[in-house]
Amino acid sequence: MPRSVSAAVPTSASLTPRPGAPSEVATDEAYWRLVAAQYRVTDAATNMEAGYFGMMAAPVLAAHHAHIDRVNRESSMFARREFTPIMFEARRRTAEALGVSAEELVFSRGATEALQALIGQYKGVNAGDTVMYADLDYNAMQWAMDALAARRGATVATLNIPEPATYENILAEYSRAFDAHPRTKLLLLTHCNNKTGLIHPVRAITELAKARGIDVIVDAAHSFGQVPLALPDLGADFIGINLHKWIGAPVGVGAMYVRAGRLDALERAHGDKGSEQSINSRLHTGTMNFANIMTVPDALDFQATIGIPNKAARLRYLRDAWVNKARDIPGVEVLTPDDDRLVGAITGFRLNGQTSREANAAIAGRLYDQFGIFTVARNGIAGGDCVRVTPMLYNTPADAEKLVSALRVMAAR
Repeated sequence: MPRSVSAAVPTSASLTPRPGAPSEVATDEAYWRLVAAQYRVTDAATNMEAGYFGMMAAPVLAAHHAHIDRVNRESSMFARREFTPIMFEARRRTAEALGVSAEELVFSRGATEALQALIGQYKGVNAGDTVMYADLDYNAMQWAMDALAARRGATVATLNIPEPATYENILAEYSRAFDAHPRTKLLLLTHCNNKTGLIHPVRAITELAKARGIDVIVDAAHSFGQVPLALPDLGADFIGINLHKWIGAPVGVGAMYVRAGRLDALERAHGDKGSEQSINSRLHTGTMNFANIMTVPDALDFQATIGIPNKAARLRYLRDAWVNKARDIPGVEVLTPDDDRLVGAITGFRLNGQTSREANAAIAGRLYDQFGIFTVARNGIAGGDCVRVTPMLYNTPADAEKLVSALRVMAAR
């Protein structure tokens, strides 16, 4: 159980960074102490597992509480008379931040729900066709692709991302897989994967796929807010995102994107009788969590005060603070490359060649129990399981050094 929380002043008035390139802002420890103070973080452990839930900053949390109070106070009167225009404005703000039109976006309860709808309702796979995904794609999305293939009488083709990964060998592996499976109609492609943190060159892979008549569904669950992101730059027509990870909205908010003109590739959800031309007919969440949606603009405002390029540079700085030293420790294998095109904050490692699920769960357990560092083990990687490390804006270079010291001790044994 959490023992205590740090005091935080719920204001972002002083959070505008000094002028300078993001790489310069990233090293301004006085500024980042102000940012870190906006997160009420437990001292039960040093949390370096921010990938599951990004945590609301104090101003966002305060706004969320106010929205909950309003929803509860005004009840159905609010839900029926006031919420819809608020939701549309939150959607407009989200779409604007992603570089798309509001009509191309619909809120979901998370990227998983959005991606399950995109995969499950995709029309273009028939008997004898092939669907494809890689080992680093999210397990639940692999299952959704398997289920689609089973329903349609299609086959499933898989590929393994090379270790160590480079921009060139990733593209070469996808090109080889496409050539080996010429009847591929649908590709699941992860932008920033949840296992090792590798960022795939989505635009280049999508261009390879489209040239072969393959549609691409992109899992961008970990992208929005971790790295600068404009959805059109990915080149894909179908994308699922999260807002409760790196944007710091309340848990249970994501979105589904369908490029204008591509709705006809998706069935309407569960017999929906709504317009074929409306994205709203492609996803049903039931009654939304009103307060969560209302808080999205507050989360976007907080992120905008810092600036996503500055945030991305700081996260990369914190990542490099442990990775650069860990690479020199005998027995530590860092799985994620240092190529700026292929990495953000998340990085996976293996210790002393251990690849089993049990061994990596034990490594994460020991980091917590013996050294007070919270991480998480990840599975499903062709080369074996690993431990994932994910810093966030409340972390410091001292936290990175704490992890490096723990790895030196553990690797030596």
